[in-house]
Amino acid sequence: MKILVTGGAGFIGSNFIRYWLSAHPQDEIVNLDLLTYAGNPDNLLDLADNPRYRFVRGDICDAPLVDSLLGAGCELIVHFAAESHVDRSIKDSASFIRTNVEGTRTLLDAARRNGGIRFHHISTDEVFGSLEMGAPAFTERTPYDPRSPYSASKASSDHLVRAYHHTYGLPVTISNCSNNYGPYQYPEKFIPLFITNLLEGKKVPLYGSGRNIRDWIHVDDHNRGVDRIIQKGKIGETYCLGGRGEKSNREITDLILNLLGKDESSVEYVDDRPGHDLRYAIDFSKVQSELGWEPQIDFSAGLTDTVRWYREHEAWWKKLKQ
Repeated sequence: MKILVTGGAGFIGSNFIRYWLSAHPQDEIVNLDLLTYAGNPDNLLDLADNPRYRFVRGDICDAPLVDSLLGAGCELIVHFAAESHVDRSIKDSASFIRTNVEGTRTLLDAARRNGGIRFHHISTDEVFGSLEMGAPAFTERTPYDPRSPYSASKASSDHLVRAYHHTYGLPVTISNCSNNYGPYQYPEKFIPLFITNLLEGKKVPLYGSGRNIRDWIHVDDHNRGVDRIIQKGKIGETYCLGGRGEKSNREITDLILNLLGKDESSVEYVDDRPGHDLRYAIDFSKVQSELGWEPQIDFSAGLTDTVRWYREHEAWWKKLKQ
């Protein structure tokens, strides 16, 4: 099978490509990525000579380019490409609307034009809004309540994907995942930013008091979940992928400080993010009961491995922080 992966030079996409080529040795992948700030060709240098992998630098909003790639025998689209940093969306939402909404529409139309190609859409738990402490976790039935330009753009793309299934019969699935962590994550994101700052002897900027809670999933667990949905998921359905890893930002800060032998003096408290959602949590019982998936990587073990990876790959992240 030939697969078009969009945004495959990013954090989750690059890990997915490496995972899929290993797990499905008969398949080929075409990676379409514009290489904006978070798209990094170094993420896949180890695949440069792999005959089953091809990189194409291009824009998902370029309909003729997308048509040419799909027309070359692609049977599946896995759509990771997205602007994804909340802080950037607060400062400038335009690129988020263009990539996350218009880009998704372009891909969906191309999938229709090329025979109704199977389409899996990667989304986020942020489309569901914010949870109070003690409230039930998000499920596939939770009403959408996006609260940032980023999450609003992802909610819009989710609705488009569903609409193309219901209106045109396009074979789609959607996964809404919790916060990913692991190797190759762009160092402006919370966990790699804190790790790399401490490795450089810098302080870490903790929003507010650090009470905000996220559910964390290792990128390898996430990609196994996406694989399971693609292989066994019901067309037209949405599946939530969680990591069984609810932690406050303060808890994670303390874990990273401990792993790197630092103390409270390395923490700098900064003004909270505008509209900062209090808590996200995922109930993944649907994908667990229907598809037999659950996370396998304990957060403490995964974080330890992630810290080790950034220690050993200083050359990779140093040039991204210059």
